Amino acid sequence: MARKNIIYLDYNATTPVDPQVVNAMLPYFTENFGNPSSDHSFGWYADDAVENARNQVAKLIHCRPVELCFTSGATEAANLGLMGYCRRNKNRGNHIITVKTEHKAILETMDSLAAEGFEITYLDVDDQGNIDLNQLEAALKQSTILVCIMLANNETGLVHPIKTICKIAHAKQVAVMSDITQAVGKIPVDLQDLGIDIGIFSSHKLYGPKGVGAIYLNKNNKISIDRQLFGGNHERGMRPGTLNVPGIVGFGEACGIAGQSLEENCQKQLSLQNQLEKELLTIDGAIINCGKENRLPNTTNVSFKGVDGTKLLRQLNTLAVSRGSACNANLVSPSHVLKAMGVEDGTALASLRISTGRNTTLEDIQKAVFEINKAVNQLKTVSL
Repeated sequence: MARKNIIYLDYNATTPVDPQVVNAMLPYFTENFGNPSSDHSFGWYADDAVENARNQVAKLIHCRPVELCFTSGATEAANLGLMGYCRRNKNRGNHIITVKTEHKAILETMDSLAAEGFEITYLDVDDQGNIDLNQLEAALKQSTILVCIMLANNETGLVHPIKTICKIAHAKQVAVMSDITQAVGKIPVDLQDLGIDIGIFSSHKLYGPKGVGAIYLNKNNKISIDRQLFGGNHERGMRPGTLNVPGIVGFGEACGIAGQSLEENCQKQLSLQNQLEKELLTIDGAIINCGKENRLPNTTNVSFKGVDGTKLLRQLNTLAVSRGSACNANLVSPSHVLKAMGVEDGTALASLRISTGRNTTLEDIQKAVFEINKAVNQLKTVSL
């Protein structure tokens, strides 16, 4: 089947690169190909391009350019932030607090830290995915060095109250790290206002190229980390290796574009989400897995009771939707996020994450609901 006939509704997994971003990147593959570390005009030109991109990224998320270090993506940034901060501060304590619904890039890095002797507390969530702030406060102790909680959940779209979380943690002199990947470019993100100490995010979630991301380190709070790779003093010694200049230029351009149309795009996505969920709830057995309050305007997670979830995605061959995180797409198992929210395995398997984007139209939504309704009814008929 030609891909042009498939409706793409998986923007939380990745986004198409904006044509303006491609145009900004192209010269850095050819005539402006210099290494930004080189001490001649080719290198200086490339270095200027990197610093301009750093300024563009910083402007979108309201931080200082010097607080950003470029990486290969959010997963590398997660490893660098967690490993780098915890290993640097292990003389102060060995206790870390996180949430059961975090992305696997965080949870698996936590497993590695646990193997090194760090103590990890995993906070529970309620049936909407919210943490209990009283439970967070009670979990803080003398040996706690870090709280790690994402800003927006990649599967349900739930937005955690990070500003309040930071106040609770900072009152006990504990730093806060947050995966802001799904929020940047979708909703306003002001790092100075939120108060987080370490932030990680990625270019390809906001119409930039794959293979580039960043880590934010709050200089006001004197946050520093140990490098985890060796081989050079690139990125102020935090991340060695020749910089991906075309990718970084594209990342910067994508952030610039996102900032120009952020409010307009938020309203468009919210309007599409309202229509999508109104129509989805007319399907027998449909359940939206997160309340409307404090949720990304582009993300809907829906379950269908009484449907064989292992067959649902295969029935939807005209739609590009997912069961959950793209990082777990090859695993036919219930979402760890939904399980943590108390959704039973069969219902969790019969769940879809539908995430809209700039190119999504109302017609796309209507066609998608028609196909989902048809697939659900067919599967229910077969099971009778």
